[in-house]
Amino acid sequence: MLQAIPVVETEDLIMQWGTKTVLHEINLLMNPGERLAIVGPSGCGKSTILRLLAGLLLPSKGVLRLFGANQNYLRMDQSHPPDVRMVFQNPALLGSLTVEENVGFLLKRSGRLDEKQIHERVMECLAEVGLYDVADKFPGQLSGGMQKRVSFARALIKDPNDEFEKMPLLLFDEPTAGLDPVACTRIEDLIVKTTKMAKGCSIVVSHVQSTIERSSERVLFLYGGKLHWDGSIEEFRESKNPYVQQFRRGSLQGPMQPAER
Repeated sequence: MLQAIPVVETEDLIMQWGTKTVLHEINLLMNPGERLAIVGPSGCGKSTILRLLAGLLLPSKGVLRLFGANQNYLRMDQSHPPDVRMVFQNPALLGSLTVEENVGFLLKRSGRLDEKQIHERVMECLAEVGLYDVADKFPGQLSGGMQKRVSFARALIKDPNDEFEKMPLLLFDEPTAGLDPVACTRIEDLIVKTTKMAKGCSIVVSHVQSTIERSSERVLFLYGGKLHWDGSIEEFRESKNPYVQQFRRGSLQGPMQPAER
C-alpha cells in the first residue's frame, strides 16, 4: 500500500523581516486528516506560519511543500495553487455585498457556474454552518459570531468543475478571539465539522484553551520563532514541558519572557 503524501512538509524553514528572524528552522510534517493547533504567546510567529502555508508569503530560506509540491511562488502567481482555504481572525467580509454574494464571490468570479448553481451551493454551505435566513443580509447586520460562521461557509464552498480533488488544508487564525463562551463553542464545533465535511485537515492558531482542546488532536508549541514541543492533545494537557506548563497555567513564572522573578 502506498504511503499518503504529507499535506504539509517543511525543512529548516526560516522567515526573516529585514535583519529580524521571525521563524527559526521550522521542521513540520502534517499528514492527511490531521487536526493541528499551533499555540504560543503573541508575536511568536504563529500567524506567519499560516500566511506561508496560505501562499501569502514565501520563506526566506528552507523548503515548503504542500501536497508534495514545492512552493516557490506566491499563491497569486501560481496557475494551479494548492487547495488551501484560510479563515482570518477578522472575517474579512465585503461590507457592500450581501452574505450570499460574499460566500459565492469566487464562484461568480470564475464564471463557470450560472446564478442558480451558485445560489444552490451558497445556500447549502450556509445551512451547514447553521445560517438559514441571512443570505440577503449585509455583514454589518450580523453579530461577530455570525460573521465568523459566514466566513466558514465561504471556506467550505467549492467549484464542482475544479480539476483537482485533493483534500483541502483549512487554516483558522484566532477563530474564537473576542467571542462569548457560547459563540466559542459553536465555532469550535464548526472547525471540527467543516474539516470532516471537506474531508481535509486543519490548522488552528489560538490562545483560547477550549478552542485548542476541542478543535485539535495534535498541538505544536511555538516560542521565539522556534518549535519547543509537539504532541497529542492528551499529552498537551499533562505535559511537564516548562513552556507548555507556563502557557497552560497563564503563569508569570517560567521560561517565556517577560516574566517576573
